[in-house]
Amino acid sequence: MAKRVLLFVTVNILVVITLSIVMQVLGVQPYLSARGINYQSLAIFCLVWGMGGAFISLGISRITAKWMMGVKVISPDSAQGELGELVRTVHRLAQAAGIEKMPEVGYYDSQEINAFATGPTRNRALVAVSTGLLGRLTRDQVEGVLGHEVAHIANGDMVTMTLVQGIINAFVMFLARIAGFIISQRFRAESRRMVSMVTVLVLEIALSILGTFVTAWFSRRREFRADSGGARLAGREKMLAALKALKHTAELSVTDNHPSLATLKISGRPGGFMALLSTHPPIEVRIAALTRME
Repeated sequence: MAKRVLLFVTVNILVVITLSIVMQVLGVQPYLSARGINYQSLAIFCLVWGMGGAFISLGISRITAKWMMGVKVISPDSAQGELGELVRTVHRLAQAAGIEKMPEVGYYDSQEINAFATGPTRNRALVAVSTGLLGRLTRDQVEGVLGHEVAHIANGDMVTMTLVQGIINAFVMFLARIAGFIISQRFRAESRRMVSMVTVLVLEIALSILGTFVTAWFSRRREFRADSGGARLAGREKMLAALKALKHTAELSVTDNHPSLATLKISGRPGGFMALLSTHPPIEVRIAALTRME
């Protein structure tokens, strides 16, 4: 816990310092003055903070994943047995996907069935799996999961989702500050600053929640693409086997109190309001889509 808190604080300090320097270099002046809002300065301010924060987080995503998840990177030269097979499988899939520089491959201790890919570019990526996944899925099922993660890298999904989130962040900041200024003008001069701050805070929270629906929608589209890509790389039967095994394990977990099953986000709900906030489609829908794929 102490390591995570230290990492969180360090990352935020880095973001603040970096973006402050960028603002100075761009010569961005305060966007509020006695004459009102300077929309150009406000737009630059929101773009720098919205996009900049998202991309700094992406740039250090491999480092943060290793720290927070306790990922142990496997050396391709010395890995043997199951871990050696894991590295060779990821590299073979990456080569088939046209990735030039092989991703780092690692594992972390957890009973959950989980795998993820992260990194700022196709050639600076990390694929990590949990020990629970290695211990409870067959080799073909693991390969299907790895194909899905490598497809995320090949499709540039980390960068795509960062762009989407950055744009949403910028719009949220821009609209909240304009609304905050307009509303504050209806109050006495001595109250305007406080009214503006409260309004901006409330609107940023509300608009960020609305933005989450947009981000989740984009994410669900990318998951279908990763399933399709995983099927092309590892084989459709292996991809289907992985999804079906995860679905079966999820059903067992309801009664057997198994650890959470996070791989491919199989908790996605088939309908209802909360389905709009899910970053992954329901696994039943994904199996059906993959079954229909030629």
